[in-house]
Amino acid sequence: MINFIHKIVVGTVIRRFKKNSTKPHKRLSDEVKLLEVSISHIINEIFFIVIGVVSAGFGLKGFLLPNSFIDGGAMGISLLISETTHISLSILIVIVNLPFIVLGYSNLGKQFAIKSILAIVALALSVHFIPYPVITSDKLLIAVFGGFFLGAGIGMAIRGGAVIDGTEVLAIYLSKKTGLTIGDVILLFNIIIFSFGAYILSIEVALYAMLTYMAASKTVDFVIEGIEEYTGITIISEKSENIRLMITENLGRGVTVYSGKGGFGKQGVAQTEFDIIYTIVTRLEIARIKTEIDKIDQNAFIIMNSIKDTKGGMIKKRPLK
Repeated sequence: MINFIHKIVVGTVIRRFKKNSTKPHKRLSDEVKLLEVSISHIINEIFFIVIGVVSAGFGLKGFLLPNSFIDGGAMGISLLISETTHISLSILIVIVNLPFIVLGYSNLGKQFAIKSILAIVALALSVHFIPYPVITSDKLLIAVFGGFFLGAGIGMAIRGGAVIDGTEVLAIYLSKKTGLTIGDVILLFNIIIFSFGAYILSIEVALYAMLTYMAASKTVDFVIEGIEEYTGITIISEKSENIRLMITENLGRGVTVYSGKGGFGKQGVAQTEFDIIYTIVTRLEIARIKTEIDKIDQNAFIIMNSIKDTKGGMIKKRPLK
């Protein structure tokens, strides 16, 4: 469906450009390509945000809201106020998130703020107008699956370049002003919310809210980082050329080669120049590549770093058999 809409929009724009433009063909072709890329990204972002809004709305109305459950973050504040004052959750979602969006506008830019406010308004409208079915009254299922669908919605919106829960915007801002990490700020923020939940509602509700938050948090990480986890591997070896051939020809993965220079060793050996191999593999391929490196050079120095996601290159292509 997305590709179909994309083709229609791009085709219409190309015909209009060709009809009205007096620029050289090559210049026109470059502009069309740039426009095509922009439209493609916009359509993908809209798709992610729409799916995110629907999923978050389902988590709220299908699980949390009918059973008086709360969550962490700005959504937790909205649910807590709604439970105690009976103000419509749709209104509170917009009001509570508005200060965070204003903060995001000054720190993350106009485009982010516009997409976020539209996503939040869309979520408020979906919660108000869409008749989501109430799925269960089992407290454990409510906490786990309510958090799952809410977290999936938040994660999808983030992949679309927006937020429907502004807590992370505040966390990013405070982490720059203090020595705390983003995770520390979010944790402290939620401890305050859960404490109020325990005092105003009950300790049991607060405990279930923590479970909901953990389910939502893990789901957000899963949605943003993807199904596969990637690992960047840096290999320093005197037999770097053999290792490069092994990775490219046997494993079917791409590599980047850096020129490096060694420092002084224990015996005061003079600096030597060598190639540094860098490649990215999935976590399922780590054991194999380490085995193959050991076959070539057991003294190779290997550094591994976690990577959230990749784009382009050969990492997502099927490796050689």
